[in-house]
Amino acid sequence: MKSVEGKTILIIGGGLLQVPIIQTAKTMRLHTVVADMNPASIGFQIADEAIVMSTKDVEGMVRESKKFAQNTQIHGVITAGTDASMTVAAVASALQLPGIRFVDAEAASNKVKMRQRLKEFGMPIPRFAPVWSLQDAKDALDSLTFPLVMKPADNMGARGVIKVNNKDDLPTAFRHAKRFCPTGELILEEYMEGPELSVDALAFQGQIRMTGIADRIIEREPYFIEVGHNMPSAMSKEVLDEVERVMAGGMRALGIHLGAGKGDIKVTKEGVKIGEIAARLSGGFMSAFTYPLSTGVNLNRAALLISLGETPDNLDPVLSRVSIERSLLSKPGKLVSIGGIEETKKIDGVSEVFIQSKPGDIIKEPTNNIDKSGHVIIVADNLKDADLVFEKVKKSIRFEVDEQFSVTEKEINDQARIRFGKDICWVCKQCDGSNCASGIPGMGGVGRMETFHDNSAALSEYSIVPGYIRNHVFPEIQTQFLGYDLKTPIMAAPMTGVGTNMNFVMTDADYANMVVRSFVQNGSLAWLGDGASPEKYKIMLEALKKSSGKGILICKPREDESMLVDRFQQAESDGVFALGMDIDAVNFKTMVQKNLSSITRPLERLIKLKEKTKLPFVLKGIMNPEDAKLACEGGFSAIVVSNHGGRVLDGMPGTARVLPKIAEVVKGKIPLLVDGGIRSGMDVFKMIALGADAVLLGRPVAISLVGGEDAGVRFLLQKYSEELKQSMSVTGAKTLVDIKRTMLLHKLHG
Repeated sequence: MKSVEGKTILIIGGGLLQVPIIQTAKTMRLHTVVADMNPASIGFQIADEAIVMSTKDVEGMVRESKKFAQNTQIHGVITAGTDASMTVAAVASALQLPGIRFVDAEAASNKVKMRQRLKEFGMPIPRFAPVWSLQDAKDALDSLTFPLVMKPADNMGARGVIKVNNKDDLPTAFRHAKRFCPTGELILEEYMEGPELSVDALAFQGQIRMTGIADRIIEREPYFIEVGHNMPSAMSKEVLDEVERVMAGGMRALGIHLGAGKGDIKVTKEGVKIGEIAARLSGGFMSAFTYPLSTGVNLNRAALLISLGETPDNLDPVLSRVSIERSLLSKPGKLVSIGGIEETKKIDGVSEVFIQSKPGDIIKEPTNNIDKSGHVIIVADNLKDADLVFEKVKKSIRFEVDEQFSVTEKEINDQARIRFGKDICWVCKQCDGSNCASGIPGMGGVGRMETFHDNSAALSEYSIVPGYIRNHVFPEIQTQFLGYDLKTPIMAAPMTGVGTNMNFVMTDADYANMVVRSFVQNGSLAWLGDGASPEKYKIMLEALKKSSGKGILICKPREDESMLVDRFQQAESDGVFALGMDIDAVNFKTMVQKNLSSITRPLERLIKLKEKTKLPFVLKGIMNPEDAKLACEGGFSAIVVSNHGGRVLDGMPGTARVLPKIAEVVKGKIPLLVDGGIRSGMDVFKMIALGADAVLLGRPVAISLVGGEDAGVRFLLQKYSEELKQSMSVTGAKTLVDIKRTMLLHKLHG
């Protein structure tokens, strides 16, 4: 190999992922020229010279390169971790430098042309169709089978990539992919189920040398977010041999005969298939960090030599270690501060820490591989040890965020709609059961959903009557429930069966943990149901235990009282705040489906059950004044006016219709709560004016949590609380106690 010292290398791209190759070029004593459109690019700070030009402006880069070459000879051109392969090929051709043909670089950049070329050469790929319009996507369904993947034809980093499970998902997926598509051309292809590998390879002197295969960790469907990778791959030799064969065949088909190739390869039940192959070194910190740390091979040096027309050397591994990259993900919100960076760098096994977000940034839920707050590179003797190091990192790095800024109502609803799927919940603008996607199981109600609908209809019959000639008030909405201080009179109604009713959008444990945690963090309480399944209560109690018991467990009225006593005793042991029973669940459909008997009980038997625990005991499901009166006589701690959201019996009245009469019986004697049809802070105001002390929210909480997790719940509570304050402000109610029935007008009866 001839000496390359003093030669000039043009590196396309000056961002974080190009820094390692710039640094390597400097150690090789090359004269480095970096091109990037950002004048403040980090690469410019370490390069010898800079060209300010967009990496995607092919003509502009060729023009500027020629201009630069008039005074200083350029000996090679290269990129790493960018989608600038066509720019590199064009510059190489214009300056007669080593490289591949422009048409081949284009085939390795445009996913439609890539698929067409690979298909022409008989390489294993999924079936696909080019898409320019939504109608194109619908027409493609004649030859494609769900599930599918929609993606831009000309972008990288999983930007705009989204899974499509059914025809109803197409419009949303199309809009999402279009947002990230520079040219407007999309591709719709069949989803390949199975593990995904990331492959680096070098092509030179007629050979293709594999230089790293890693296992990718992809999460967060319907998006495809790489949260990390493990180097080397843990796949069997047989599978890896097939991966290498397919990768090499794909590179030859695409004309990548000189330089680097980066492949996303899927291992499916039908065999190894090509996801994508690009004509560049990998991004994702693989070629520059995890592969060198794992093997001792400097891949950037080898690629630089090839770009200069030299033969790479020292490609044989001298180390055999495990190196992993893991994403650092902040919670959504406005990033206030980042702590623990220096402590993290000192953890044994941590090689590098990269922080991309800065205080003041608005962090969104990631939908691609660019939307991350940082990355950590770890090296260890084995994968288990590397994962243990990452556990320490997660405890050390601290992203403090103000979640208020994280999401909008539209974003919450759009995300919830995608996650629920078309058969569960359409996340309607008016959630009243009139156009529900599902019954039970699902998010809807029983029968014709008349009860579900009447909950909202009953509230809509009332209008809030303002009064303005008075002293100004600054509303205060804090209250107490059974001695527990609440910042808002809004609590979460008990909901279970995430798998059964919510399309397995998350586990029951995840839902329970999030709803309890979120409500406590926002100064309120969540109620959890023990569910139809006999053992579900253990999951709920574990979630309550994690929040120091701050929540309420509501049990089904099971005929087997020993099962109830077990729940009561465990709840007491775990320090749960209060217990209760939804006495209306005697006909609950999911209980019937599981052949689990629930019964009604006379007051005497209910009192005996209550006496089995020292905890406050609530009766939920009261719908008439007589039951309310009996609950008072029985010494119960509180009652909830509820028709179970229309999920027990069709044809029942909305809760707002029966609440005033019940309030006449119990108001001031025991706390009176209500749920059903509450869809705004104005509805909360109406329920309190009709006699309630506080309210429970069911479906709005589920939608907000599924669509926005903790941030979604926070948004919901802030929105409803602010609307409640506005209602109080226009009526003159300074506190919740000041909200009166006279502040409402019934549209039919006055």
